[in-house]
Amino acid sequence: MESRTIDPMKIEADANLPTEFGNFRIRVMVDKKGFEHAIFSVGLDGENNQDKIPLVRIHSECLTGDAFTSLKCDCGPQLKLAMQKIQEEGCGAIVYMRQEGRGIGLKEKIRAYALQDRGYDTLDANTALNHPPDAREYSFSAKMLKSIGVTRISLMTNNPLKIQGLLDNGISVVNRIEHIEGMGKFNHNYLATKAKRMGHILPFVFNE
Repeated sequence: MESRTIDPMKIEADANLPTEFGNFRIRVMVDKKGFEHAIFSVGLDGENNQDKIPLVRIHSECLTGDAFTSLKCDCGPQLKLAMQKIQEEGCGAIVYMRQEGRGIGLKEKIRAYALQDRGYDTLDANTALNHPPDAREYSFSAKMLKSIGVTRISLMTNNPLKIQGLLDNGISVVNRIEHIEGMGKFNHNYLATKAKRMGHILPFVFNE
């Protein structure tokens, strides 16, 4: 049986979460900056599941996509697909990080949206506002996974930086699972930029 090291992070709240996809256990943890992050999981509490490699999605908060169903990005559909897949797998977790707008916050994200409306792509809009293309980091995500006994995962992602961020913080990514959902005419350029300029693994070719 795999030996698991538990990171003694404090769980601030813990409850059941029934959803349209099924029941999850949701736990909330707070980082040093006071941001509240959530991890909701299925099938990770019993001894019989300790040898399984859970299916995991690290999902950064996207108010516009997750709550308002924005079509400018693919975040909302990706979140729902992850919830569905984890329920089908019966063993997994979604780490929901308060990293709105790839880490720049809601106000700056909407300012970037305004620049995109003027023709900037998602990367140039961020840098025009003096932000990095992607300000997210994954050390706290890794700590959250370790705190519930998870150190080896199958990761649903198209982003190599996310894989490396977890590897650098002690999480073994055994498998990468392609995670594509929510493509459409309003986010075509957004996805093309992620593929061409940000290194995301997207198995399709966009026209120039």
